Amino acid sequence: MAELLLELYSEEIPPQLQIEARSQLKQFIENSFKENHLKYKDLTVYSSPTRLTLYVKNLSEKIQIDAKEIKGPKVGSPDQVLQGFIKAKSVSEKDLIEKETEKGKFFFIKTQPQVILTEELLKKIVPKAIGSINWKRSMRWSDHNLMWGRPLRSIFARFNNNKLLFKFDHLETNDEVIIEQDLIIKTKKIKNFAEYLAFLKSHEIIVDHEEREKIILKKINSVAKSKQYKEHLNPKLLEEVVNIVEDPNLLLVNFNKDYLKIPQEIIISTLEKNQRYFPIFDSRDRLTNYFFVIANKKDEKKLITVGNKRVVEARLADAKFFWDKDRSKNLIKQIGNLKSITFYEKLGTIYDKTQRLRQLAGLLSDDLNINKEKVQIAASISKSDLCSDLVGEYPELQGVMGKYFALAQGFEEDVANSVSDHYLPTGLTSALPKKPFSYSISIVDKIDTLVGFFVIDEKPTSSKDPFALRRAAIGLLRVIIENKLSFKLRDLINYAIRLYDEQGVEIKNKKTEHEVLDFIKERMRNVLKLKNIKADIIEASVSSHAGDNFLDLYAKTILMNKYKNKGIGLNAISSYKRAANILEKADKGITGRPDAVLFRKDEEKILHEKINEIRKAFTVKDDNKDYESLLIKLSDTKESTDNFFDNVVVNDENRDIKNNRLELLKMFCNTFDNFIDFSKLEGL
Repeated sequence: MAELLLELYSEEIPPQLQIEARSQLKQFIENSFKENHLKYKDLTVYSSPTRLTLYVKNLSEKIQIDAKEIKGPKVGSPDQVLQGFIKAKSVSEKDLIEKETEKGKFFFIKTQPQVILTEELLKKIVPKAIGSINWKRSMRWSDHNLMWGRPLRSIFARFNNNKLLFKFDHLETNDEVIIEQDLIIKTKKIKNFAEYLAFLKSHEIIVDHEEREKIILKKINSVAKSKQYKEHLNPKLLEEVVNIVEDPNLLLVNFNKDYLKIPQEIIISTLEKNQRYFPIFDSRDRLTNYFFVIANKKDEKKLITVGNKRVVEARLADAKFFWDKDRSKNLIKQIGNLKSITFYEKLGTIYDKTQRLRQLAGLLSDDLNINKEKVQIAASISKSDLCSDLVGEYPELQGVMGKYFALAQGFEEDVANSVSDHYLPTGLTSALPKKPFSYSISIVDKIDTLVGFFVIDEKPTSSKDPFALRRAAIGLLRVIIENKLSFKLRDLINYAIRLYDEQGVEIKNKKTEHEVLDFIKERMRNVLKLKNIKADIIEASVSSHAGDNFLDLYAKTILMNKYKNKGIGLNAISSYKRAANILEKADKGITGRPDAVLFRKDEEKILHEKINEIRKAFTVKDDNKDYESLLIKLSDTKESTDNFFDNVVVNDENRDIKNNRLELLKMFCNTFDNFIDFSKLEGL
């Protein structure tokens, strides 16, 4: 058994490109080894800013391929078919064998046993693997044609203690590893992986990204523990930092305490997003004036520490200036300045949007029984902070700054909170707005956006969603469901369409109402998957849902998932399936309207009464429906249906009676389908 060691040495590759390259290279090699029956013990891909390294342990040196028979076309097939087979298998007609099978006589060829050297395979596989990396951003350099994430400088490759010879574009493999530090270039011939790691480590380079992460966490934990700090490590930031250093060194840096007077979100954003530093909190979760810097070298003279302190304080000084300036600007007066900010060319300005939000919020307030005047004020100022210098400098803080401005100017807390919270949720599992004004503005903001892009017929496609409409729809559903809100969604959508029309936007899509509701309904699948709902139940619920009450849809789906494999669910499904199985063979003209006059058996009458009882329960307003009781009622039909099928012959000789009994069963199934589409449920 041998080892394979490959290193791709390049200019510094950004973190995300590294991560993607590691994954792609690993996947390609694993798939290629599987296709070629290459056996190995372990396969790992590492990366640092300048190195992408593949290491395969205990790789077989050769492959033994046994002789086998390969079936070809049937004897008597067109000659072009036979010639195609001969060409594909690189054989001649004399190699063909005719052989009788259960399906007739076929041509076969018999291969010879082979021994293939792994080294020869690797010379083909590895260059293809390198070329398979799909860089989201790449470059061409010098006069070379190669496109790579960053200029590729050298390819080191060894297999079984020998240099693995191949060419990739303009580069030929070598057996020397390059190190460039402080404008000094060092090279060394490397024989194996252990020697490779030792050489890099001697120059303070750790190529294993997972090891670098462990080092960073260990150092942070140690300092935090000794100084009684709390750790609030941003996982995305940690991942990024791991991939921009080769030798992680922890520095503890501070800034002037006076800057703690500005909103902490500004400080955190300055540290994390602008500088890739880690903010530090005290034991009571309060932001401190200390932060961690992960440097790529030791800071014995404290020059790096002083430099980072200066950079951070300079940025915070600018932020404080903007904060002092912006918080004094009247938010109401700022609304007019939103006319200069475009929402979308065909949909007007942000000012236009806030005016629509104001009207929509007013309509929604009636359904949610909240103060109309206050929610309209909240809608009016919801985007005012977009005019501020602070948000211009820190766009990720839109809404958050608006909240602080509102509080500073004496707006009520729930109004101020709505300015920041209405952007929520930002993902499938992110935080939600929980207060009435906050979720009201969140709802109308998302509806306005969805309706706007559907109105101008710029809807998402299967592959593209440039305006994040799927995220908006999922966010809308999460707000509705998790806050248990019931309101006239269809009315809001139609009002939004009207507001766009009154604004002068051309209504290109006349089916906007229907398509928006359908679009939202389809996004329910994503929401339900997160709740670990079984696939057949999701399909049964979503496909059958009509109307605009998605809280209703959610409630029924959750209940069906809860009871499907229990007595209540099993009984309901069993009853439905028995009736549905008979209807499958019936005429398509059966509509579900039986005539009670044609009932001849008590069991028919009892089942009919049972169905009507359930149908009455379905007529109750959605707000008052008890879906668990409804499901229990459906389950309780089992005794009546069993008695019906035990004592009633559906296929009566009298055609009218037969059809009437089929109509009764159709009525029965239609009633069940008011809950969900039981025909799509698996089992039984």
